[in-house]
Amino acid sequence: MARKASGSATIRDVAHLAGVSIKTVSNVLNGYPYIRPETRERVDEAIRRLDYHVNVSARNLSRGRTGLIALVLPAVRGVYFAELADAVMREAAKVGLTVFIQQTNDERDRELRVLDGSYRSMVDGVIYSPLALSQHDVASFDVDFPLVLLGERIFDAGVDHVTMQNVEAARAATEHVISRGARRVVPLGAKDDPSTSSGTLRMQGFSQALHAHGLEVDSRAVIGVPDYFHATGAAAMAEILDRGVMPDAVVAFADTLALGALSTLADRGLRVPEDVRLVGFDNIEETNYSRPPLTTIDPGRDVIAAKAVALLEERIRLRLDGVPKDDQPPPRRVVVDFELIERQSTQG
Repeated sequence: MARKASGSATIRDVAHLAGVSIKTVSNVLNGYPYIRPETRERVDEAIRRLDYHVNVSARNLSRGRTGLIALVLPAVRGVYFAELADAVMREAAKVGLTVFIQQTNDERDRELRVLDGSYRSMVDGVIYSPLALSQHDVASFDVDFPLVLLGERIFDAGVDHVTMQNVEAARAATEHVISRGARRVVPLGAKDDPSTSSGTLRMQGFSQALHAHGLEVDSRAVIGVPDYFHATGAAAMAEILDRGVMPDAVVAFADTLALGALSTLADRGLRVPEDVRLVGFDNIEETNYSRPPLTTIDPGRDVIAAKAVALLEERIRLRLDGVPKDDQPPPRRVVVDFELIERQSTQG
């Protein structure tokens, strides 16, 4: 039998050369254990001689799967979400999944389209971090494809949900600067809307810590922000100072806000930590290299990614095995631990 060009051989060619059925070759390729060693050797030798490569896409499609999952985020431009995407891709690769990334820009219509089945034919499941939706949209989360939620925006949605301890972590960050002697502590990253968002929850934790120590925040320092980018932090810090507020500590609800504030404080001649202690939230890589390095909350990003991928991969397998949704495990809510990472920005 003439050897075919590299990569052009088919499973039928392998079966013919090995003198076995196509089913036997398929069993070898899929690791079926009950095959005689000599038969397995013949098939392996035929595969090597023909330089046969499995068409993974075709095989997955024949099983009703694509090998792809979608990761839908508010904005990849956000450093935290970019690093989260990297962590999800690394975890997905460990289980043979490829990640398709989409961003919604916090737009309600785009977030709802994620749930209308548009992705169903393209991916096996979705890891989803919505910001524009709320508990009022809970009915939209009754979907017929594997779905894992990230973040705090949706509760009781009837799907697996991986989240962080926003209230507790923000309280710990605030307690930290108070324990270092701060008394005029201001928040950076409050949200105007009353919905359950990370900013709202972190503000709760901040307020709890102040009240526990008999402290109050200057109302002039509570400024609602539209996003968590560096420029927003710089502008908000400038406005707080322009209002006549002179803090001895700033608790930022995102590292990007804190790094923006750090720039403004330097421009105004205020030293960190000598004049103002500064703490962030997210433990993005950049915080190791600011001057001074930034104290921050590590919310468990890598664990969040690992848990989300594991939950989604389990749901995908159950679906492929034909297990009805009602017979699958009930929705799980995983709350990941956090850690306060102390660096020079709060040391006195």
